[in-house]
This record gives sequence, C-alpha cells and structure tokens, in this order.
Amino acid sequence: MSKILDRIWVRFGLSIALTVLATVGILTATVFIATKIEFQRFYEDLPAGARQEMSEFFEQAEDSRDRGQMMAFYKKYWHGQATRDGEQLALIMGLIFCVPFGLIGGFWISHLVTLPVNSLAEAARRIAQGDFTVRSSSRSQRGEMAKLVSDFNHMADSLERLEQERKSTVAAISHELRTPLAILQARLHALCDGIIPAQPQEFGKLLEQVEHLGRLVDDLHTLSVADAGRLSLHPTTVDLAALALDILGKFASRLERSRMSAELVVETPDLHVRADEDRLRQVINNLIENALRYAHEGQWLEIGLREEGEQAVITISDAGPGLPETIRNHPFQRFHRSDDSRNQATGGSGLGLAIVQTLTELHGGTIESDTSTRGGTRFTIRLPLEGRSEAIL
Repeated sequence: MSKILDRIWVRFGLSIALTVLATVGILTATVFIATKIEFQRFYEDLPAGARQEMSEFFEQAEDSRDRGQMMAFYKKYWHGQATRDGEQLALIMGLIFCVPFGLIGGFWISHLVTLPVNSLAEAARRIAQGDFTVRSSSRSQRGEMAKLVSDFNHMADSLERLEQERKSTVAAISHELRTPLAILQARLHALCDGIIPAQPQEFGKLLEQVEHLGRLVDDLHTLSVADAGRLSLHPTTVDLAALALDILGKFASRLERSRMSAELVVETPDLHVRADEDRLRQVINNLIENALRYAHEGQWLEIGLREEGEQAVITISDAGPGLPETIRNHPFQRFHRSDDSRNQATGGSGLGLAIVQTLTELHGGTIESDTSTRGGTRFTIRLPLEGRSEAIL
C-alpha cells in the first residue's frame, strides 16, 4: 500500500480529490448558513401573531408537528424576491469562501509537486554551465520524485568524478609527454652542438625515449577506443594453462635477470575460456611487468589457475612490498602509480593496470587486488568459463 501511495500520480490525484471534497464541504456549509440566515430574515418579517404561532409550532415534538401547517406559513408569507435574495446570498457566500480556498489549495499542491522539478531544472542548468558540484534537493524521502532527485544526484556525482578524472588525465598526459620530449630535445641539441659525441650508445638512449612515447600513445589509444566501445575482440577458445606457460617462457630471461623465481600452479586442469587470446595475453603481460617493476625484490612470482563455480580464476602474486597506501583503494586508476616521481625508468606510464581492468571487463570478467600469501600483491581475475560467457563483441 505504501508503494502505491509513493507514486506521484496517486498522491497528486488524492490531493486534488481532497481539495475538491473540501471545496464541496465549504460550499455545502455556506448554503446551510445562507439558508439559516434567510430563514431568520423570513421569521423576523412575519407579523407578531404569526411569529408567535410559528414559535409554538417549533416548540412541539418533531413527530407531532403538522407539515401542512408549516407549508401554509410559507405559502402565506414567503415571497419570490426573498427566494432570489437567498439564492444570491448562497452564491455570493459560496464564491467568497470556495474560490479562495480552491485557488490556495491548487497553488499549494502545484508548489509541492513542482518544487523538486524546479530544483532539478536549476541544478541541470548549472551543470550545463560546467558546475558539477551542484546537487538537487527534495523534501520527501520517499516516492518517485525523491527517487528521481536521488538518481539525478548520482548522475551529478558521476559527472563530477569524470570531470576530475578528465582534468587529472590531461595533466598527467602533458607531464608524461613533456618529460621524454624534454630529454630528446636536450640530447639532440647536445648532439647538434657537438657536446655529446654521436655514438651508438647515445642513439640507443634516444631510441628508449621514443619507444616510451610509442608505448604511451599505444596505451592511450587502447583506452580511448575501449571507452568509445569500438575496441574489437576476436574471441576464441583459450587454454589458460598453455597461455600462462607460454607467457612465462617469454619472460624467462627477464625474470632470471631480476632473480625472480616463477611458479605456475594449476589447480584445475583443462581450464578453457572464450576470449581474445591477444588481449588476454596483454592483461597477463601487464601484471607480470608490474611485478618485475615493483616487486622484483621479493624474488618470487606465481600464476595460479583454478575453477570457482562457473568462473575461471587467474591469480598473479608476488612477494614485493605490496601496494602503497596511496593507491591501495584504487589501484586501477589511470596515471596513478606508486612512483610519485614519475621516473619512466621505473614507474612506467601509469596506464598498465587501467588497461588490465578495461580488457578484463570487456571479456565479462572482474579483477581485484589484495595481499598475497607472502605479503606482496595478488591480482585476481575472474572470467566466465567457456560456454557460460556472455557474448563478446
């Protein structure tokens, strides 16, 4: 019952009905009062003898009154002009009381109904002007209008977060581009002026900066295409154990140089998912790159594969220092990384984990981070098993 009363059209209809009933009640009361006034005037205009006789008539018990006698009084002393005067009086009194009450009641109900709408309109106008901090308000905590206001405020929260992310992304991109470009410019000027000899080693350093710029542009392109919903996937049947083994083989030399021992723990054999193998390989590559960059001191890396219900679970764990407090609650935020100095030699571009999350979600999966059994970081990816996954576009 309460849910029905929370609907705005029900409440508006009930308010109008109550206003109409109250107006009718006032009109009835004014007619009754006008009738009493007109009867009093009629009684006072009667001759003294007739007035005495009528007084005695009304003093009798109701069941003993002679209706004919009362009608005789009216026929003898009632005049048409008096009737018209009474009707006019009733009409005037009805207009005096009912019209103001109806107008006030109608305006009051309209004000209550349109107050949240006006607040929404004002908030929408200010948001259109770029003020994402404004929020709408509603007196009621229940009902469709309160839900509309709540949904609007949630939308405003999302817009504010997007605007903040856009500003921070623009600032981060400018920083990421400015640093390698500044290095390239300084070294090229030095080469042109003969300060630095033109040797293969120097050209190699310049090539590193160019490659870093290329990786940054590629990462930004991947994220922008994914955000626009235009990142095409080519799903095939992927054997996760074979894929993980192949990836570890390609990272073997780098793991050895970092003195990291790698383990592949397959709890569920023959684990298959329907996914784009290249993109899934990119996800695992980024997580291993992250471990090599930040957790090489732990000298341990583990890839775990198992089945949970209707999902395939991939875990990538290390024994490093773990995620810093500054990024622990939002490790997948773009350009957010533990190296605050943004040194490209150790800090990367800050887009690797964001790409991991985006590609995982495009496959209908989820990713989360927590602490590994050895105190480092563990990333857990959950993907639908083959035959249970949603359609991948």
